Amino acid sequence: MSSERRIPTGIAGLDRVIEGGVRDNTTLLVVGSSGTGKSTFAMQYLNYGLEHGENGLYISMEEPPEQIMREAKMLGFNLDEYYGKELFFFHSKGRDFVKLVDEQLPALVEANKNYAVKTRVIIDPLTPLIWAVQDKQEQREIITKLFYTLKQLGPVLITTEEHSTPGETVGEDVLIPIYMSDGAVHLTYRPIGGAFNRALEIIKMRATRHGEEVYPYIFVRGVGVVVRTTPLVSAEDVRKYDDIFDKAIRTAADLGANEKMLDRLVYVKENWSYPFSPKETLQIFFESQGLNDALTKEDLVRRKEATLSSEVPLDVSDISGVTMNVDNIELDDVSSSDDEGLIEIDNLSELEEFVQ
Repeated sequence: MSSERRIPTGIAGLDRVIEGGVRDNTTLLVVGSSGTGKSTFAMQYLNYGLEHGENGLYISMEEPPEQIMREAKMLGFNLDEYYGKELFFFHSKGRDFVKLVDEQLPALVEANKNYAVKTRVIIDPLTPLIWAVQDKQEQREIITKLFYTLKQLGPVLITTEEHSTPGETVGEDVLIPIYMSDGAVHLTYRPIGGAFNRALEIIKMRATRHGEEVYPYIFVRGVGVVVRTTPLVSAEDVRKYDDIFDKAIRTAADLGANEKMLDRLVYVKENWSYPFSPKETLQIFFESQGLNDALTKEDLVRRKEATLSSEVPLDVSDISGVTMNVDNIELDDVSSSDDEGLIEIDNLSELEEFVQ
């Protein structure tokens, strides 16, 4: 898990699956068609920051501030009390937005340098800018400058409407903003009846271990969006697979892995977040590094000699035992133990049942 400080989004359930929140000075893009609740996400994100001592900047390209605050109050968010003190609005349309990006926002960033208080920034929605600039290169340059400027103020949330055609995962018109953002979530709406018609999926989240499922969500007045998620790994399961990793690391050392590869395995162990055993992943990784049962006796001796000559420390006392069948030759380097046996490097086919 990353040690970088995380900033909670305030969106109930979402922070569970993005390591506790967003990173500072990053952009989070919320993509969805009409009716998915993009503006509700934005208001909830903004309101959480205001309630926890942050400032807020709301850039609207469609609705005036009065309408935004009125709609927020209907959801249970009283933005009025912060208006003009901690909360500020920019209301811009079409090509005027280019002037905002080139002149007004850089001036705001410069003026804000002397303040220690973080500012949450909202752009709701980015869609009019995408439509106003038809040239893709120009569009990319404006969005790049916009994102770079705003991230200097604090964490940014941007909404944009997609218009996808059948068969598309996301609409073509939002591909550039998704590519330029640090994180992106996709909201979908399927009017099929029942409580959970809407679902959220995390498209990307840079430098973040995030959930990869499709999460249903609902709107609750007074709370806002509630995303049905569970933590990536529960507290009691976080060290569940340590024994498997420890045996894999000892096996890799015995097979002559260098220090850099052993460090990588330790890093994988510390960051494993999946609810299933890492055995298959380790098996595939071992094979990709040439650490498998195709080794001959001479290969094994040569690896060990190379490792020792490069002064990579091997704690032989920690290797509880290994027996390998290599080219029909059985090697018993140390005494074996059923209880403390190392991971056996076998064919992937035997893992099929486990995967299922």
